Amino acid sequence: MITEAQLRRYAIARSLFRPTTLARAIDRLGFVQADPIRAPARAQDLTLRHRVTGYRAGDLERSYPRMALEEDFFVNHGFVPRATSALMHPRTARRVWTPERRRQADAVLAFVRERGVAHPREVDAQFSHGKVVNWFGGTSNATTQLLDEMQYRGLIRVVRRNSGTRVYAVRDDIDLSPLDDAAIEARIDALVDVAVNKYAPLTTRALGGLLSRLGVGAPQWRGRRGAALARAKQGLAHGRVGGETWYWPRAEDPASRRWRTDDAVRLLAPFDPIVFDRQRFEIFWGWSYRFEAYTPSPKRKLGYYALPLLWRDQVIGWGNISAVDGVLKSTLGYVDGDEPRDPAFRDNLEAELERMRLFLGLAHS
Repeated sequence: MITEAQLRRYAIARSLFRPTTLARAIDRLGFVQADPIRAPARAQDLTLRHRVTGYRAGDLERSYPRMALEEDFFVNHGFVPRATSALMHPRTARRVWTPERRRQADAVLAFVRERGVAHPREVDAQFSHGKVVNWFGGTSNATTQLLDEMQYRGLIRVVRRNSGTRVYAVRDDIDLSPLDDAAIEARIDALVDVAVNKYAPLTTRALGGLLSRLGVGAPQWRGRRGAALARAKQGLAHGRVGGETWYWPRAEDPASRRWRTDDAVRLLAPFDPIVFDRQRFEIFWGWSYRFEAYTPSPKRKLGYYALPLLWRDQVIGWGNISAVDGVLKSTLGYVDGDEPRDPAFRDNLEAELERMRLFLGLAHS
């Protein structure tokens, strides 16, 4: 009989595997969610620092051009191995291109192919597509929007970023020809496996939610969600714990003694796989964590970019971390009001703050 405590330790230990190389860590995670906010670093960097040996903020962006990765949509926007990205194609976007839009895309594709690598500014200088209204209600460069659409359809890929701006090349590694039903099902199931491998253990609700989120990466297969969910439930290991049915990869046993937590204190990214599922978070730790970067300041309870604070197998609070004049500043909050009295906590907290300083390249406070 599996207990909730075993599930909790399993969720932590399987995700916080022994730090390894960047390539191996991303391969093991299967997907790294990205976010542009830097407080004190981007979410992808905050996630990888716990799982990559000697990781420093910005290492993913610096290494990306040399790696077999794609900046792409999966269950969210982020970074996936190139082979996983290819599974989501041929991707059919919600917006159907008009013949004129298709001609524009063909012309831009030929231009990017001829140049090899192209910055949006170069494309705009060549074609001068002007301005359009974006989904935020503001104006965007029409060329940038077209390039985004072309990338989503698998025609071009992001080869790097220059000061945050995507730089593109033609993408020739995927087959855009139609697939038969068997091939489609195989691809959907493979994508589900990637998602489950990252976020297990999952409640029934969370598993269904992941299938819905895959509609971002593969919208053309939304109508197959029900059948894919049924296959996943049948193929995954599962058990009933605390009134919920939980699912996890068949080859793993949450009750195994191999899933052990340590004494380390860790400040986690808001989208770290350990805390990503907010329903699971509340089941495991008994309080509600909210990402408040987009919450008006007077209504925030935890802080602009509060990082969940993990110690052993408990998330006991949160931390707001910043760099001021090259020095790390930290403000911590605790669910119980005060930090644990165990001396081991203070020692491990200081060790985590030192790791954060090294990660950010900061001096001692």
